[in-house]
Amino acid sequence: MALQLGQTAPDFEADTTEGKIRFHEWIGNSWAVLFSHPKDFTPVCTTELGYMAKLQPEFAKRNTKVIGLSVDPTDRHAAWAKDIEETQGHHPNYPMIGDTDLKVSKLYGMLPYEAGETCEGRTAVDNLTVRTVFIIGPDKKVKLLFAYPMTTGRNFDEVLRVLDSLQLTAKHRVATPVNWHQGEDVIIAGAVSDDEAKTIYPNGWKAPKPYLRIVPQPRG
Repeated sequence: MALQLGQTAPDFEADTTEGKIRFHEWIGNSWAVLFSHPKDFTPVCTTELGYMAKLQPEFAKRNTKVIGLSVDPTDRHAAWAKDIEETQGHHPNYPMIGDTDLKVSKLYGMLPYEAGETCEGRTAVDNLTVRTVFIIGPDKKVKLLFAYPMTTGRNFDEVLRVLDSLQLTAKHRVATPVNWHQGEDVIIAGAVSDDEAKTIYPNGWKAPKPYLRIVPQPRG
């Protein structure tokens, strides 16, 4: 079954381009982004891995680790990384899981259990559902997941935007409105009563409707 928001992200051991890891231990007290790919040396994913390498310092600023997964061995990942750097200008600066036995893909609901136990002989089309992004919190819970078709490159700026929202709303009792970006106004969470809100926001708030209470983004 596919994972749901709020569920604990399954733990696993895996080989990566930076050595063997146990996933929960690797995350530690950080946030994490796990993004998957159906096969090495595929064109759209080549652009994605390069752009994620460009963005990786932004994720690091947010105490967030990035890890990729592709249904191929890690030695092929290493060869692919050279192509990524040559064509995209950025070498992957995060580990890539080699999911040769499809264990992680099945554990995360990206492939059915009847998919077999080896990547050998499988094409990118066989693995087309292995194009998912997960954001996982320090509590190891799934905070975001979305899947894209093979022909559409993913928007990793959006992943960064959602991460900003998740981290802000985890710390403060607010929600972020449509198309919100860092520094813009936010909404007081519905669970906060007006009496509580007066204590938290002594300068008041804008309320075009009683349930829509708008305040500047909290700092700190």
